[in-house]
Amino acid sequence: MTTATPTTPTVNGRVIALAHYAGRAVLERVLARTGNTFNQSVTLRVVAIADTPIARDTVAADVTGSLKIEESAVQTTIDELVAAKLVEEDSPDGSGLRLTPVGRELYESVTAETNQISARIYADIPAEDLATAGRVLTLVTERANAELART
Repeated sequence: MTTATPTTPTVNGRVIALAHYAGRAVLERVLARTGNTFNQSVTLRVVAIADTPIARDTVAADVTGSLKIEESAVQTTIDELVAAKLVEEDSPDGSGLRLTPVGRELYESVTAETNQISARIYADIPAEDLATAGRVLTLVTERANAELART
């Protein structure tokens, strides 16, 4: 077990936030070149990783839970993706969503670019440290979600 030194802070909300916002800024730089927003990227990913057309309500619930934003904001984002022809409605009532070929191309290009950047960011960090960080951050997320559920 290692101990924290004065130059190595222990994990706390600020450290987590700084890492999150630094990573998000990197993604937003990539997205700026595509004309898409962070919320659109997160929503597009949910549709992209679905094996079959995915229910609009399922997409909304996933993104709402992930980003902690209002469902109406997610519904607006879905409408933006449909209008941009990145996602299409798979059923007459609009309840099912799937990527269009243009949406698939965008998702794959953004994913490829961010994977390259992530590889540089995480390079040379020992697998054991990454596993520990993953466990800690998962636990912090679970506890924060539990706190949100209490209010």
